[in-house]
Amino acid sequence: MTTSPAIIILSEAALPMAQRIAGTIGGEVHGLERRITESVDATFTDTGQHLGGLFRDGRVIVALMASGAVIRLLAPHLSDKQNEPPVIAVAEDGSAVVPLLGGHHGGNDLAREIANIVGGFAAITTAGDLKFGVALDQPPEGWVLANPKGAKQVMADLVAGKSARLEGEADWLAVSGLPFSADGKILLTISNRADAEPAGGLLYRPKNLVLGIGCERGAGGDEALALALESLEQAGLSPASVGLVASIDVKADEAAVHHVAAHFGCPARFFVAATLEAEAPRLKTPSDIVFAEVGCHGVSEGAALVAVGQSGELMAEKRKSRRATCAIGRAPEPFVQANLPGRGRGKLMVVGIGPGSDGWRSPEVSQMVAVSTDLVGYSLYLDLLGPLAAGKARHDFDLGKEEARVRHAMELAGEGKSVALVCSGDAGIYAMATLVFELLDKADGPEGLTADARRIEISVSPGISALQAAAARAGAPLGHDFCTISLSDLLTPWEDIKRRVTAAGEGDFVIAFYNPVSKKRRTQLAWSRDKLLEHRPASTPVILATNLGREGELIRIVPLGSLNVDDVDMLTVVVVGSSNSTTVATGDGKSWVYTPRGYARKEGTAMTSIASGDAA
Repeated sequence: MTTSPAIIILSEAALPMAQRIAGTIGGEVHGLERRITESVDATFTDTGQHLGGLFRDGRVIVALMASGAVIRLLAPHLSDKQNEPPVIAVAEDGSAVVPLLGGHHGGNDLAREIANIVGGFAAITTAGDLKFGVALDQPPEGWVLANPKGAKQVMADLVAGKSARLEGEADWLAVSGLPFSADGKILLTISNRADAEPAGGLLYRPKNLVLGIGCERGAGGDEALALALESLEQAGLSPASVGLVASIDVKADEAAVHHVAAHFGCPARFFVAATLEAEAPRLKTPSDIVFAEVGCHGVSEGAALVAVGQSGELMAEKRKSRRATCAIGRAPEPFVQANLPGRGRGKLMVVGIGPGSDGWRSPEVSQMVAVSTDLVGYSLYLDLLGPLAAGKARHDFDLGKEEARVRHAMELAGEGKSVALVCSGDAGIYAMATLVFELLDKADGPEGLTADARRIEISVSPGISALQAAAARAGAPLGHDFCTISLSDLLTPWEDIKRRVTAAGEGDFVIAFYNPVSKKRRTQLAWSRDKLLEHRPASTPVILATNLGREGELIRIVPLGSLNVDDVDMLTVVVVGSSNSTTVATGDGKSWVYTPRGYARKEGTAMTSIASGDAA
């Protein structure tokens, strides 16, 4: 599910401003369908229902609407102040930006950012922000408030005139307008020690601790985590101050390292052996055995020291469990996303964008594209992403360069980038997901991938296939057993294709033909038509679906006996019905194709199918 802000517009006049905001804060533009003709990231028909769904999902909402309208629409959904997402109303001319909800959960800061974008005024109304320029219950990135329930009373006391005393260092508090004095009654404590929460005050944890983790290949995540927690406890340090997990680059795909990072909700970063070895003079427990294994005298201590830098220090030397090691370092400043040391594990997201239209692209795919740094794909497919591709590094490839395309995407991810490998239709159906895993399978060969590319994180997200799109546009031809066959003999010998067409004809499958023709290849579809006519009537319906989901979409239904190869081009999917497939006309003059499964003849079949997992 996507987590980027949703910018809501009710008219096309608001689109330019919405796009400016979205381009800066990384949001999506959602428009009221009946009033929007230009392309946006998502459309809706019921404003209240759409806003309510976004709010329940925890999405940040930026509505170019009247504040009163937003309040009335969201009022039925307000219940938990602590967990509500920011909701911001922006005047259509940008003159006013009002954080309505979630001001201390990022709403006030976002309102200020948007006001800078549109040249308007951020109408911040929360007392602490107005008087002191700081929200005590919303510390900046890299900081955690240990006792958030005390923030309301502390802020009320400060607004009422009491003074505060700062124990520790925190620039964001020191430069605020808070009333500090040497004898202040309200104590604001800064500590990464496992201290008790102060009575009547607040305790802030700087996330400046790094866990250096080393482990054997395949070590258990629970073992590594238990060691990390024990190390923190022995050192008297707070787990809430862990801001980073660090290790050597050969452990970038080690599940145990990522298990520890996931527990602490922090990034995992990796360093090459030579960088770790540069820290050898500062190691407390150097090991010649480790050097012989990986090329540095210490993984856990070395990683911790590299991560905190020369101004940092080792807080706890290496501790060992059966298959893991852990050391703890402290950096002079908290870790923040924009300035992390080392390299993260690269991500390759293989996404199917469907036929290309926004409405047929899944939210998961849109989110993967949104969080990516780089897009790799055939130029047409990248163009179909429209505004979603803005701000991304594009790596365009021509058709026929599939292996180069996939290899490039994997090597980019090996550099620590987040890469979306963009496919039309479904990424796993006659597309690039298969080649990703094939290259991994051959990774150790002479032309294999680099070591970094073999350690990337891979995810595959489905899309609406051309087969599904064609079927939906034409009715329900896939109601019973079906198969898909590619008629391209570039990768599959023609004799193999002929055998499969013959078997599908004899089995009476509905058949979707991919790659039915090309400029030079015109005979395979004709041969397939003639072969199928040996097994099913000439009246069998055939669906010719061209430019599915895009401009120029054309759906035609013709009898198998009259199928003309010249009516088919490279952008056409051909779906041939079985001997049971038939057509039915509706009152509006449309013809539909369906393949009955027998539900109407056998009472209870539908419920039985549902129970067995079929979509009835």
